[in-house]
Amino acid sequence: MRRGWTSRTAWEGRFNAPLRAFLRTETGGARVVLIAAVVALGWANLHGSSYESVWSTTLSFQLGGWNVSHDLRTWINSGLMTIFFLVAGLELRREFDIGELRERRRLALPILVGVGGMLVPIAIYLVINAGRTTAAGWGAVMATDTALALGALAVFGPRFSERLRGFLLTVAVVDDVVAIAVLAIAYPHHPSLTALVVAAAIFGVVLLVRAWGVQFGPVYALLGVAAWLAVSMSGVDPVAVGLVMGLLTYAYAPGRSDLQRASDQFRLFREQPTPQLARVARAGLSSALSPNERLQTLYHPWASYLIVPLFALANVGIVIDGELLARAVTSPVTVGVVVAYVVGKPAGIVLTAWLVARLSGNRFRPPVGWLAVLGVGTVSGIGFTVALLIATHALHGPALDDAKFGIIVATFGASLVTWLVFHSVGRLSPARRSRALLGVTEGIVDLMLPVDPNRDHLRGSPDAPVTVVEYGDFECPYCGQAEPVVRELLADFANVRYVWRHLPLIDVHPHAQLAAEAAEAAGEQGAFWEMHDLLLAHQDALNPADVLGYAEQLGLDLDGFREHMVKRMGVDRIAEDVESADLSGVTGTPTFFINGRRHHGAYDIAALSAAVKAAFASAKLRPEYRPRDPEHRAGGPAS
Repeated sequence: MRRGWTSRTAWEGRFNAPLRAFLRTETGGARVVLIAAVVALGWANLHGSSYESVWSTTLSFQLGGWNVSHDLRTWINSGLMTIFFLVAGLELRREFDIGELRERRRLALPILVGVGGMLVPIAIYLVINAGRTTAAGWGAVMATDTALALGALAVFGPRFSERLRGFLLTVAVVDDVVAIAVLAIAYPHHPSLTALVVAAAIFGVVLLVRAWGVQFGPVYALLGVAAWLAVSMSGVDPVAVGLVMGLLTYAYAPGRSDLQRASDQFRLFREQPTPQLARVARAGLSSALSPNERLQTLYHPWASYLIVPLFALANVGIVIDGELLARAVTSPVTVGVVVAYVVGKPAGIVLTAWLVARLSGNRFRPPVGWLAVLGVGTVSGIGFTVALLIATHALHGPALDDAKFGIIVATFGASLVTWLVFHSVGRLSPARRSRALLGVTEGIVDLMLPVDPNRDHLRGSPDAPVTVVEYGDFECPYCGQAEPVVRELLADFANVRYVWRHLPLIDVHPHAQLAAEAAEAAGEQGAFWEMHDLLLAHQDALNPADVLGYAEQLGLDLDGFREHMVKRMGVDRIAEDVESADLSGVTGTPTFFINGRRHHGAYDIAALSAAVKAAFASAKLRPEYRPRDPEHRAGGPAS
């Protein structure tokens, strides 16, 4: 049941989801991770013996002569963390299928920047640890902790910067992919070729089952567990299984036919509420969403709020005493980790991005400005989770404690430098700040049919630099709730234009098509917006007699209105809007596009105003405000 229309759109969970929801979960989970890390440090320093005894407790599973036995820390690091990397793989696959990386030319830069952001820290660490056995810990300075980095960016970075967060997310996930590959290849324990062959065969079965179109989740869960066991026996860290399974799980937009089928099944259940039809309706609703989105919704909160905090609780606990502090000052491990993350990460990311842009003639350039790239580089110095995971495989004894301490120091150091970068950006003039954060790269245009002033129904300034397009349904209650928000938006901003396009959802709203045709009939007499307002204000009265009454109320030529309705002269125009909605991947109402880019999340005045201000910032312009009262002053800051 929906809780208040102002906090979410009815279709927020649609296909390309929730970069916003993903970011919200990541940043929320980051707080829990920090709390778990503080608890682990306090526990280890107050009662170190109990800390180690708890996490070294052995947990075994035995079935006949077959036995799997690990201590509790290993079950968390190699077992539960598999789900964490499953989520990372799912998000990367979603970005690749329907997100920012669906334009393949955008894939090259994050991959190269991610790799460059790893090679420079590795080089720094190896130079500092040259000739020492601790050089084997080079893998611990590679990766970025996605959750903590996004959390730090949410705290220290600019508001309304989803493009910036999306860039960080893609770079961080590339880091994770390469780091897990390194973990599997460079740090195996007693590798078994036979077990690896078995694991490869299981993944082959996964591909075969997927090719057959099997969507029964338990089948993939069983194959995933089998692959995990095989990889575990091979000596390779089995967390790689989660990443591979995530990358194999495709994402797609729910088609209109899928939604129609789900709607029909729900209607059958409503007419005859039996357990059998309830199961069919649930299955239909579930199958309308891609497996990728279903698995993300299921596992992402568990990974962010439970698994990663447990990992921190089990691994961060080190005794910080005078001996460790004295050793850490001169320890090549600690110094190497701190310098690699705080200096090497931003240097590698910025230098690689600049080289790629320069050598490609700016064909491959960052989707954000150069100071924002620097901010992504500094915040990527938060390695934490994956750094700790690799360190526990690469180092042992005092060297491991030195690495853990360095990782903790680097986390705070990278956060401080990130704050300094964005604090400095905030002191720039609005125009320079916009360029520094957003750059000059054009974003992906989601609206396939551009706005045509000679065809579309426009409200507001015809030449406005920012355009808000709504695909709406006159009988949709959420469209009715959004209408006063749009009206307030146009009252606030003088240089914004608004476009209404029809998307009557006739399978759930039987009067929507008639209402759309009535609006077009009124539009023939120059009264489209007047009829638009009346239809949305009286959504419970959209019968033929009702719309005829509205035409009379507006003083229209009733004979001309009736003729237009009887001959259905607006059908083709409405069908064009519906076709353009299909091309743009629109499946529900209301769906908003702002300067061609789909708006996700809430459609209250705060969210839409923020999106409009971001569009002005991208265009290097300032919005023109209309003061409505003494407290609503013109020229307020464009965030």
